[in-house]
Amino acid sequence: MLQLSVVGPHSPATNSVITIQKAKLKDQHLTCEFTEQHAPDAPPRSFALTCAEQAHPDLAHRLGRLVPHLCLLTEQLTETPDFWPDEAEELPALFAAFAVTGFSLGRNQAGVTLLGQRTLAGGRVLNLTTPYQSFHDEPDGYAFAPLLEAQLLEALAEVEAALRGKCTDYRQLSLFNEELEMKNEELHPLNRQ
Repeated sequence: MLQLSVVGPHSPATNSVITIQKAKLKDQHLTCEFTEQHAPDAPPRSFALTCAEQAHPDLAHRLGRLVPHLCLLTEQLTETPDFWPDEAEELPALFAAFAVTGFSLGRNQAGVTLLGQRTLAGGRVLNLTTPYQSFHDEPDGYAFAPLLEAQLLEALAEVEAALRGKCTDYRQLSLFNEELEMKNEELHPLNRQ
């Protein structure tokens, strides 16, 4: 089980264990289902949360690293010699039509189902769902299960960071507040002397 910190800003006094069950990124907003325990003997509390802030680009990047697995597990593409980019590289062009939009973890986080999309030639979108893929104990299973698990752990770390407040800076709000303050000053009767 992956142990994560308390939801919200980190504080040593508020450590808890979070178990993520599902995560989905839609229109750059994270939706997540998870349980939280404040102590090992406390009962877990279940939450479903949609973040109002836009997700940080690191989360989308980590989900993007799961695209080759989505393609193989749904039999959309076959593996080629240049199929797997290293960590520093962007995904090859053959993955341009694909996106991983989320995932659902199995019991005890022993496996995963990936959710994604393929943009078709006419612009329509094909939704894709992989079969459940166990990370261990499957004879003749998915050859890249260890890599999938490692990349999923990185995505889970980004989901946890998003739950703790890592998001894209939203600069428009501060600009709006400044304009609103200026208009309020102009409209206030004491300021029109």
